[in-house]
Amino acid sequence: MKARRVDGLDPEGTLADNAERIVRVRLDELCSFMPAAAQPAEVVALHDMRIAAKRLRYILEVTGACFGPYAKTATKHAKQLQDLLGEIHDCDVQIPETVAFAEQLQAADAAALHEAAGPAPDLDPALLKQTPHARDHAGMAALQVHLRARRMLLFDRFVELWDDYERKGFRARLEYAVGERAGVESQPQR
Repeated sequence: MKARRVDGLDPEGTLADNAERIVRVRLDELCSFMPAAAQPAEVVALHDMRIAAKRLRYILEVTGACFGPYAKTATKHAKQLQDLLGEIHDCDVQIPETVAFAEQLQAADAAALHEAAGPAPDLDPALLKQTPHARDHAGMAALQVHLRARRMLLFDRFVELWDDYERKGFRARLEYAVGERAGVESQPQR
């Protein structure tokens, strides 16, 4: 996912002014993935939202001191969201990989059974015990079930987390923090 362009950056301007512009764009970018990312099948939106959370987190880690105490909270929220979306993405990558591997095992065993059947007019089901991967099929099926169930659970946690962020006013509070920083800028650096 390509990052949104941040317009209006001023090399002669203050760090806080430039950081505010970047944070606002990154926050808007993050929030733009909802409600699409709230659909379990929207794998790309979820992955792109994770990248947007990472970008917001990183800019807040570097410039958060410009924006008062809520920036630290927002950084933690962005990290928590990024981590959870990363776990979902891991499942989204692993599920097709396990399906493909299971299909390879099935193809190998089918070829072995075909060879074992020889000139027989039909395949004897008893030959299944002789396949090279007979025991592996159950393990692969169990792994796929585990990954699918874990993904569903993680997705539920994501929706709950995002709903919690919305109830707590994550976006509005961060927008306020980056816009109302006069007291932060006037404080001496320690």
